[in-house]
Formats: sequence, C-alpha cells, structure tokens
Amino acid sequence: MTLSVSTVQSVDLRVQPVGEVLDRVARSLQVRFLSETVVRKRRSVGTRTDRDTWVRIERRLLGKITDQGWNGTECAARLEGVAQPAWQGCVVWRDAEGPVMWRADETDLLPAAPVGSAIVSDTPELPDQWWEALNASLDALAAHETGRIATPDTDTITQALVTESIRGVFPGDFDTTVQRWVPAHADLNWANVTAPVFSLFDWEDWGNAPQGLDSASLWASSLAVPSLADRVRTERRRDFESRDGKLMTLFVCSKILGPYAHPEDPRLKPARCMAEQIIEELQAD
Repeated sequence: MTLSVSTVQSVDLRVQPVGEVLDRVARSLQVRFLSETVVRKRRSVGTRTDRDTWVRIERRLLGKITDQGWNGTECAARLEGVAQPAWQGCVVWRDAEGPVMWRADETDLLPAAPVGSAIVSDTPELPDQWWEALNASLDALAAHETGRIATPDTDTITQALVTESIRGVFPGDFDTTVQRWVPAHADLNWANVTAPVFSLFDWEDWGNAPQGLDSASLWASSLAVPSLADRVRTERRRDFESRDGKLMTLFVCSKILGPYAHPEDPRLKPARCMAEQIIEELQAD
C-alpha cells in the first residue's frame, strides 16, 4: 500500500497530507478517530479515539532507529512508580516507498492537559503536590535498570556526543567524562507533562543517560521564566549539584547557545551565565 507521506527526505507532518496514514492506523487498531482532536507536529500526529484513548503516530527514518528498536512507549509500560498514561497496544509498518517506518501507540488519555509548549514564557500554576509527583517519578525512573540507551532528539546519547556537544560551544580545561548513567525520559519539557495532575508522556526516546539529563532539560525549557527555572533547580537540587548534573547543564546550554541559536531567544543570557558558572565549578574540582 502506498501512503501519501513516504519520501526519504525530512518531512513536516504539520503540512503534509496524513489522511491515508490515519485511515490505516484506525483500521489496524479498530478505532475511530475524533477529527476535531487531531494534533499535528513535525514528526508526529496525535488524536483521540472513540474508545477514550489517545493514539500517537510517528514517522521515523530507518537510520534513526537503533538496534534497540523503536518501542520506547511500549517498554516504558513496565516502569513502576512513574506517573504515565497506560499503554494499550501499537501498530508498526515500513513505508512502501522508502527507508521510513511508521509507529502508532495507543495509550490511556492524559489525566490533565499538557502544561504548555516545549519552552514556556509564562509561569504555570503548579501546586506543591505536582512537584512532589514529579520528584517521585523521576527518582523512581532513575532507580530502574534498562538496556535501552536514550535518544534525545533521536540521537543516541554517548560519551562522545556529550563531549562533542559541550566542547563545540564551551572550550576549556575541564573533564567531560560522565560518571553515572541512569534511566531517563530524555525529552522532558513542558509539552510532555500534565497539570494539575502530574503525568509524563511521549516515551519513545527513553533509556540510560547521564544523571541529571531530565532535570537539566526541564530547566532549559523553563529559562524564559526565571522563577520557574529556579524552582526546577531547587526541586532537583541533588541532580544539579552532582558533577554529571553540571555536565548535563552544559549539554543543554550547548543546544541553546550553539550554531543554531536564535538571536531573540530569551534563554540565551541565562544559559550563558549559568554555563560560565558551571565551567568555573568544574575547573575548580
């Protein structure tokens, strides 16, 4: 069967036709999609079903699918102590016209709305219970064991990637060697958590990563709101005070300040200031 979005080059599912893809998934999962609930993103499409579940469909190049497979949401279903929507099932197929695969995962509905976009510009209303649930879930996640390797932004995180990312933006005399690797969500931002009831979703890229990656990622997502960024650092103090957490802070800052930095990004100044502070601390160790 030939689908309408099948070219090898990068595509944007926000503008490409996806009707045939949605029809195929609906037939395979034996559901009806509620068209008014469809949410289209660059690499994925999500929609509510007539049986009160949510289906997320993603298109990924074969070259971006590692040997560990492409079943992060399915594998995350076994994680105890982590607040997330229950996984129900999936359908996966290879595109008929090129080195591309599609995957659709069906989960329970979110218990509340996502907090915001990946990068927030206003302070969200988050009760203390929300922060307690965040901490409990991240601590429970880090206590698990897995053979998976995290793939933030679909890139497998390795020691080499950490070093190259940091050195490419922050040259200096300090060691970039990671000491502790633990399971991480690897895409923790304000678009992937809900409130006022806390839940963490979009698990396709989770796996082992340097301690502090999730905390640093949420902090980077908060930098346009200083009080929120400070709250993240306070709540996840143990991560940020660790040597690996400092490296992960530099890692996420390198993404903000690197070659693709936007001159009007409000996160530039606070990221640069924090990076300078972290480098001084690492050099003093």
